Amino acid sequence: MFRWSLITLLSIAVIGVSVWGYQEHQEKNAILIQAENNYQRSFHDLTYNLDLLHDKIGSTLAMNTREQLSPQLAEIWRLTSMAHNDVGQLPLTLLPFNKTEEFLQQMGDFSYRTAIRDLDKEPLSDDELEALDSLYEVSGDIEQELRKVQNMVLNDNLRWMDVQLALVNNDEQADNTIIDGFETVEKTVEGYSEGKLNASMMGTSSKKDGFTILGDEKISEEEAKKKMRSLLRIDEETKITVASTGEGANVPLYSGSYKEDDTTGYMDITQNGGYPITLMINREVEERNKSLHEAMQNAKDYLSKLDFTTDLALVESNQYDNVGVFQFVPQYEDVWIYPDAIQIKVALDNGEVLGFVAKDYLENNHEREIPDVELSEEEARDKVNPNLKIQEHHLAVIEDDMGEEVLTYVYLGTLNQDTYKIFIDASDGSEVRVDKLKQAEMKY
Repeated sequence: MFRWSLITLLSIAVIGVSVWGYQEHQEKNAILIQAENNYQRSFHDLTYNLDLLHDKIGSTLAMNTREQLSPQLAEIWRLTSMAHNDVGQLPLTLLPFNKTEEFLQQMGDFSYRTAIRDLDKEPLSDDELEALDSLYEVSGDIEQELRKVQNMVLNDNLRWMDVQLALVNNDEQADNTIIDGFETVEKTVEGYSEGKLNASMMGTSSKKDGFTILGDEKISEEEAKKKMRSLLRIDEETKITVASTGEGANVPLYSGSYKEDDTTGYMDITQNGGYPITLMINREVEERNKSLHEAMQNAKDYLSKLDFTTDLALVESNQYDNVGVFQFVPQYEDVWIYPDAIQIKVALDNGEVLGFVAKDYLENNHEREIPDVELSEEEARDKVNPNLKIQEHHLAVIEDDMGEEVLTYVYLGTLNQDTYKIFIDASDGSEVRVDKLKQAEMKY
């Protein structure tokens, strides 16, 4: 009797495991099928969008009127964004595809910068037409290569899951048509980027080199460690681990980290000049004892002791639970320099600085020749929406949509229950930008 009961129980267990295993197998297959379908959709969308992109660029070359040209360039920008998104949905993380993505980014920047320009006053130059012609040629070759891959995918029922598996396993021996096709696309774009494409015309390389403030003099690792201890406020007994970035880094850094009880800290310092670029301290912040104003003053005092300019203006302040977050910019006479922003975080329990980011400041700070204003403050104020209740104003240098620095009047005002910043060009009175400021978020 016992034997038959045991056999029955074992049989039921085997059946149960088999059913469970079958269900798991079915669920796994369903997930794989869904992932494969998403990859296939993204790939065919990418091919379709690049077909359209090639046609639109060709049509642009044949146009001559601003009324048609600006919408066409805006459409190119839209298609470029969609193609870039399609690439991001494919399992190409382990496959070198950065040149093609960079090309799509360049194309988007070029079309956007040109579309928002007044083409009546500033029509396409010969260099820009040449850049468009190069874009047309490159996009045509990409289109042809992707169509070849698409044809083989459809005819041979190729699967993107095999691509992902081959890339993860680094299977160099695998004969994968999709990988080979995308590598061909990458080589095609790389060949053009080294020859025919003018990067400065495309917009991505027009930005100044940056980080000129750092200079050429390098500090040693020991000097960096000493500075880190001072800024992280840790004594000699606390162990700090320091490493340097590898060869070829855009900005060579020393990175330091430490752990003490329930507190951890991390910091980056530039090797050239020894400027602190990021700082982060993680600890539990207790009940608030400091006001946001006191924390702001602590932040300003902290920054004044660093190698940054001491004349700072507060652009924005926010409170998140028991932490205050502030953004400062340098102030030269009466002009605020927005591109050189520094963000800093302060604990509201004891006023300690928990973090800051100075990348924008170090990258953009340089000697500037501030132009004279051509509009009076009253004339610029007349350009602001009359429904806005203006609270304050100041002069500021900002970057416009083209990435160019512009001297503006900045007006802080309210409309209904919201607060806005309006930027009016100090030379011609045009509305450069409108920013809606964040409000304190409700807790649910």
